[in-house]
Amino acid sequence: MTSIVLRPGDASLADWRAIYRGATPSLDPACARAVAAGAEAVARILARGEPVYGINTGFGKLASVRIDDADLETLQRNIVLSHAAGVGEPMPRPVARLMMALKLASLAQGASGVRPATLRLLEDMLARDVVPVVPAQGSVGASGDLAPLAHMTAVMIGVGEAITPAGRVPARDALAAAGLAPVALGPKEGLALLNGTQFSTANALAGLFEAETLLRAALVTGALSTDAARGSDAPFDPRIHLLRRHPGQIETAQALRALLAGSAIRASHLVGDERVQDPYCLRCQPQVMGAALDVLRQAAALLATEANGVSDNPLIFAEDGEALSGGNFHAEPVAFAADMIAMTVCEIGSLAERRIAMLVDPALSGLPAFLTPKPGLNSGFMIPQVTAAALVSENKQRAYPASVDSIPTSANQEDHVSMAAHGARRLAPMAENAFAVIGIELLAAAQGCDFHAPLTSSAALEAVRGLVRGEVAHLSDDRHMHPDMQAAIALVRSGALAEAAGIALPALAEARP
Repeated sequence: MTSIVLRPGDASLADWRAIYRGATPSLDPACARAVAAGAEAVARILARGEPVYGINTGFGKLASVRIDDADLETLQRNIVLSHAAGVGEPMPRPVARLMMALKLASLAQGASGVRPATLRLLEDMLARDVVPVVPAQGSVGASGDLAPLAHMTAVMIGVGEAITPAGRVPARDALAAAGLAPVALGPKEGLALLNGTQFSTANALAGLFEAETLLRAALVTGALSTDAARGSDAPFDPRIHLLRRHPGQIETAQALRALLAGSAIRASHLVGDERVQDPYCLRCQPQVMGAALDVLRQAAALLATEANGVSDNPLIFAEDGEALSGGNFHAEPVAFAADMIAMTVCEIGSLAERRIAMLVDPALSGLPAFLTPKPGLNSGFMIPQVTAAALVSENKQRAYPASVDSIPTSANQEDHVSMAAHGARRLAPMAENAFAVIGIELLAAAQGCDFHAPLTSSAALEAVRGLVRGEVAHLSDDRHMHPDMQAAIALVRSGALAEAAGIALPALAEARP
């Protein structure tokens, strides 16, 4: 695995993407002074003997209960054990690692009062591949992602389970095998580790990165479908898009032009084609995909800011010796970003499904019915299109905004919540659905272009067709479709389509806070 230096408060989107893809973060040593100052400030606050939330009081609705100094370590341990109340399947390992890195970056800014040794354990767990088993359900994205982060923290105190190179093992065994020891949490440390939006943010960032791959693949398959249907590239003329001024629309039109440049299929019908306009699924690709690109970039900017911020409570201001309670743990920005990403994933898949439906309909495409040379005897792509329609409909149901929901918790102390956690968590299955739709379009578009032989598409699209045909043969007669579809979906998910095309395709800006 590659390694990157994580600069708390100044990490780029590329840093978070690299960690999600497997890179190991190590903290910039420059943050050590702020971490030590925060921990020393907590000690000074305790010495004053005043009740301070989260340091020597109960939590949430129990904030008015004063805790004796002798019980402070027990207080922090108890909050971890009591809050580790998640349910459901464990969060995926890459997302769990990203969550740990986000927590590391937040704590390392010194505003949480965590001791250097506690922070070092979290860093060492990442370096030595000790990843907590974290049930994915149980956060409402309000007073921090309490339940998921409690399961993460439980492993740090030797409770629960972790995924290691040896498999899923008890936490103490996982730490011991990595040469690490459980930590005894100091004042405020349990709360600092539990408070924050890192679970929601990790899932939202993972969804963002998958949506980026999806959008780039859909531009490739959209261009290939345009050629398969002998569609026009005139709607991608830059003069059209410059008049509307949306940056994403301008960029996606440029990408579609580049993908189709030099196509002999396109050249063959420049003269004598009686069609005046193509269906919207072809003609309006820049408008839809460009809007999706712009919205993804807005979401990226929101999440880059959140990932570099501190969402703990209370916050420690070492220079003033103060602990201030606020609401930075409320994950509304993440909820909004997740909803934005969900809408783009839904729409990218929806537009692609319409292109598949167009290709299998001879009245619209001019191709053999269901893209089979012998319709009737063979069903061809009839049911793959039905599958795509089913997946798109499922994504439509999932795309309903999570951020407009709220349910009071903690005896009405937390009376408005963001629902960012499940809003972000739904992005992975939505992306998987959309990858499948684009995979089906890839096969259908390649099949459609086969019917135009000996005419060929552009160099970029022929490279993509060659990639596909290296995995899936042309469909002459009906065969078991599932393996073909799985192979195509894997190509889409991997990012191989954009790489094979070999041209510059739009990507997320490298947003920083």
